[in-house]
Amino acid sequence: MSHPHPELTYPPALDPAGLRVVPLGGLGEVGRNMTVLETKGRLLVIDCGVLFPEDSHPGVDLILPDFSYIEDRLGDIEAVVLTHGHEDHIGAVPYLLKLKRDIPLIGSTLTLALIEAKLKEHRIKPYTLAVKEGRRERLGVFDLEFIAVNHSIPDALAVFVRTAAGTLLHTGDFKMDQLPLDGRLTDLRSFARVGEEGVDLFLTDSTNADIPGFTTPEREIAPAIDKVFRHARRRIIVACFSSHVHRVQQVLDAADKAGRKVAFVGRSMVRNMGIAADLGYLHVPEGILVDLKRIGELPDDEVVLVSTGSQGEPMAALSRMANRDHRIDVGPGDTVLLASSLIPGNENAVYRVINGLMRLGATVVHKGIAKVHVSGHASAGELLYAYNIVRPRNVLPVHGEYRHMYANAQLARETGVPDENVLLAEDGVVIDLLDGQARVTGVVDCGYVYVDGSNIGGTDEALLKDRRILRDEGFITCIVVLDAASGKIASGPEIMARGFAEDDEIFQNVIPKVERAVEEAVRNGVRDDHQLQQVVRRAVGSWAGGKLRRRPMIIPVVMQA
Repeated sequence: MSHPHPELTYPPALDPAGLRVVPLGGLGEVGRNMTVLETKGRLLVIDCGVLFPEDSHPGVDLILPDFSYIEDRLGDIEAVVLTHGHEDHIGAVPYLLKLKRDIPLIGSTLTLALIEAKLKEHRIKPYTLAVKEGRRERLGVFDLEFIAVNHSIPDALAVFVRTAAGTLLHTGDFKMDQLPLDGRLTDLRSFARVGEEGVDLFLTDSTNADIPGFTTPEREIAPAIDKVFRHARRRIIVACFSSHVHRVQQVLDAADKAGRKVAFVGRSMVRNMGIAADLGYLHVPEGILVDLKRIGELPDDEVVLVSTGSQGEPMAALSRMANRDHRIDVGPGDTVLLASSLIPGNENAVYRVINGLMRLGATVVHKGIAKVHVSGHASAGELLYAYNIVRPRNVLPVHGEYRHMYANAQLARETGVPDENVLLAEDGVVIDLLDGQARVTGVVDCGYVYVDGSNIGGTDEALLKDRRILRDEGFITCIVVLDAASGKIASGPEIMARGFAEDDEIFQNVIPKVERAVEEAVRNGVRDDHQLQQVVRRAVGSWAGGKLRRRPMIIPVVMQA
């Protein structure tokens, strides 16, 4: 099932006077953000991001939004608006543009620079339009106004959409840091102004809606980072998101103060920080950066490495260091600073990396024991301010797991938004705005699309289930050769098993059961190879379940000679 609402059907045709909102990702999950707006037969896409796989997705590299809803309407898309440059908002753009390369991309200077670098790797040269806060752009039936918001990456934007059918304010990811490192505040005056004009539907970030109070200002973590630098005896390895320009800026400043040199580790970190520095978003102290290849020439107590892998990604630099599969050999006296929060679902992977690093003798400092990271998302107190300033007619919480969106919906109700005007939806659920009232009108297919090596969309749940069984339960192959004339067993059964703690001898116990099952099936007139394979599968499966308490993958092979 691709959606959690079996009671809903495909939506009817949109009323000519209506505005349709179709979230294709980001509702019920942290990642894969993508929302499609439709009115007068034209489409506007807000964000197009990826979701990173969990342990239940073995072999999967990325998870994309399902483009099938818009795949036959790509010519109706006016543009893709990108609110900011994080992967969960821009990472799927290359896969959308592979379907139609000339879809315009609209975003801030840094956001577009990051996506252009990514598209270059896919050999796509996009059509882009850079915008700033305060700018308005008319795109067919959509009139867009961009508003500055503060987030954990510079140049983030909210977008206010005016249409003949009504207005919509999408915050993107935001918080209300009153002392931001770059001095760029969330523009609450513009929020109030569009609120006075009238916001018919408010789509607002839910990630921290269940956290009381206000998100800690970025400036408050600088002393904690400085303390780590003062006490570190050897090398310092800082792991953070490759797009977290503000955090890297703090690390550069702390390293400069401590007289250390900095090297970037990881392709995306080198690329993104180079872009940020070239555009003036990252201020690099003179002479502080060194090439990773020259690190060995410096004393350990003069080195800082800024690395990817803060979420425990298997192929990222920090995970490889923990597994001793990287040129950087972590050891006693080294300090590893995890300067990021845990994305829900990544906890086990991150703790595995922490444990691995500590086994190697490193000191690991993370958010759980020191104030070395703050969130980029508004907590409940900030969301209450947003609701009271905007005074929306209808609310659709976005960006978060269901518990986050539920908490956000409760905040909206507490500020006076009528209960029937607060919509809790998930990916694929269609909301229509008509005459100032937002209603759920149906659902569209919106399953996960897996990027699996070079394959896109070919991996499905059945294949992942097979992989999970192979990983967790092992497999048994049983080969039986029958005499084509008599139907009697000529060779075998031969058993081969992998992934079991038991000795191979135990599998000899299943051979008589397979022999009896095959002989009985032949006596009953079963001679088709496929049917006999199912007989073998059931016999082996019944034995494995009863004797081994396992449900392995069973591969029966029946041949007639």
